[in-house]
Amino acid sequence: MPRKKTTEPEGMEQATGMEQSGLTGENVDAAAVPDETASQDGFPAGTPAEGAADAIPEKTPPPPALETEAVGAEPLPPDEEESLWNVPPAKEQLPPWTEAEPATAPASEKTDRQAFFDLNFNELDRDLTTEERQEWNSIYASYRGRSALTGKIIGVDPLSISVRNRQTGALDRQTMYCAVVVPYRVRIVIPASEMWEDGQERPDFVLQNMVGASIDFVVIKVDRESGFAVASRRMAARSQRYFFSHRPALHREGARARCRVLSVGPRRCLVECYGHDINLTQRDLRYTAIPDLRDAYHPGEELDCIVKSYDAGNAALRISVKETESNPFEGAELRHPVGSRRQASIAGKYGGGVFCNLPDGTVCMCSYSYQHEDADFMVGDTVILAVQRYDTGKRQIYGKILSKW
Repeated sequence: MPRKKTTEPEGMEQATGMEQSGLTGENVDAAAVPDETASQDGFPAGTPAEGAADAIPEKTPPPPALETEAVGAEPLPPDEEESLWNVPPAKEQLPPWTEAEPATAPASEKTDRQAFFDLNFNELDRDLTTEERQEWNSIYASYRGRSALTGKIIGVDPLSISVRNRQTGALDRQTMYCAVVVPYRVRIVIPASEMWEDGQERPDFVLQNMVGASIDFVVIKVDRESGFAVASRRMAARSQRYFFSHRPALHREGARARCRVLSVGPRRCLVECYGHDINLTQRDLRYTAIPDLRDAYHPGEELDCIVKSYDAGNAALRISVKETESNPFEGAELRHPVGSRRQASIAGKYGGGVFCNLPDGTVCMCSYSYQHEDADFMVGDTVILAVQRYDTGKRQIYGKILSKW
């Protein structure tokens, strides 16, 4: 009896073609999803043109099947075998494709000035009195426009602050002395690093002796919530020096100016004149001898001075305070002729000599008479001296102490 020829359905041919081409159920679904990286020819983007010749065309015969031996397997009847070929391949559910959110760049930290401009000043200053509001407005204006403020140092405190390294730019935590200025209610601190220019730093004891001095400063940081500010004296000094250098009438030789006393020691006095920090000795301050400058000058005083010289290139200024007055040596020979006896006070001792101040400000360098010794006289004692001679070159008077008065 001839065998009945059966025709396989189209689904079997398609499935067989997929299996022969190496496409499984997973690859069928993947092939149905368009690939954005594929080109219009159906090949991945960037694939060279020669790669198309290596692809298997639709009518290429399938590769030979592997020869395997099934142990203990029985052949299925033709009807069951045909039904197995009609079973469609299983489809695997792919997870829904979601578009990845772009990574957000980390927000940059705000600078001090940006944080300052973001403040709500109407809310912060709502409950202030008139004096407090004026004080804060002055601080705001100095911080915004770098304008200088003037205040008196009321104390010097050791504080731990963050200082920016000028070479590396990193913030270093340091403990240093800070000058404290309180115009009305707000504490303004000026670190020692902001008091002096580079290369002109002073010892800590100089800053500690500046209590009571009047200085100019520029606000460089405002902490409105905490109620304090940080300022810089050297920035204000730069502005003062620039103003002074561009005014010929101010720095010509012989011009009169004003200087402020910052710190006073036994032998030296630190003053500030148009942003220039100048050390003055007793010879620059008075014609008369002064045993201790601390008895005659105090921080916060303002003195008249004369400009002696000015070097704009090096910003070097020389001044003299005593030359604002006439030299008492002029006409002293008429007032105190040689051989005359005068009352005077002992102002100081140096190298065996005794400086005596006459009532008109003239200084007489004296020695003791043979019946007295140094232990018999102390600084501040009143004595009787005899004028012996004049030295016009040194502009000095010499005499001898006769007795204590």
